[in-house]
Amino acid sequence: MNRSELPKVTRNMLRSAFLLALVAVIGTTLLAGIHALTRDRIAAQERRVVLEQLNQVLPGSEYDNALHEDVIEIRDYSYFKHDEPFLVYRARKQGRPVAVVLNLVTADGYNGDIRLLVAIRVNGLIAGVRVIAHRETPGLGDPVERARSDWVLGFDGRSLTDPGQKDWAVRRDGGIFDQFTGATITPRAVVEAVQAALEFFAAQQDSIFAPVQAETSHDQDR
Repeated sequence: MNRSELPKVTRNMLRSAFLLALVAVIGTTLLAGIHALTRDRIAAQERRVVLEQLNQVLPGSEYDNALHEDVIEIRDYSYFKHDEPFLVYRARKQGRPVAVVLNLVTADGYNGDIRLLVAIRVNGLIAGVRVIAHRETPGLGDPVERARSDWVLGFDGRSLTDPGQKDWAVRRDGGIFDQFTGATITPRAVVEAVQAALEFFAAQQDSIFAPVQAETSHDQDR
């Protein structure tokens, strides 16, 4: 290659580099535009899913605030033996506290974590419980799902005193809650998590609804 060809080669290289950069800029701009157009739609869809789950355990007629926005994050290892902080949704009606919904995880399932929602009214009664995620064995542990059985409805209306403390267990452990054929660990984990939720709420109800103090996590280790 002689010297007269160098400028032409250089021009071709610069042109190619420019075209590549232009394509990259156009692609990035298009992606940013698509993200901007779909961001609100995705956020709205996520809010809808969260509200649908919350309304399964606490009817929308019982509160009038934006439940999915009135939420705090708490970590309390004294009640929940899990490193992950959990969410507490605070339900109010005409400004007055009416209930909470705890989105928590128990690590005591047969195959690991079980995530559940526990709604508790301010009078200490359970409004509803739903298991929303688990990895339990199909056909054995999955009756904790509302879609699989009515078992989880057995918590409705219960409290720390109904049944008494010794009865907050599956029947195999001397309690009142049924276990499943061939599976005791899964329902035991859910029963213990729901009881812990009741105990936590009884101890922390005032601070949960406090206007300022409740906005910080409870990092307790009793």
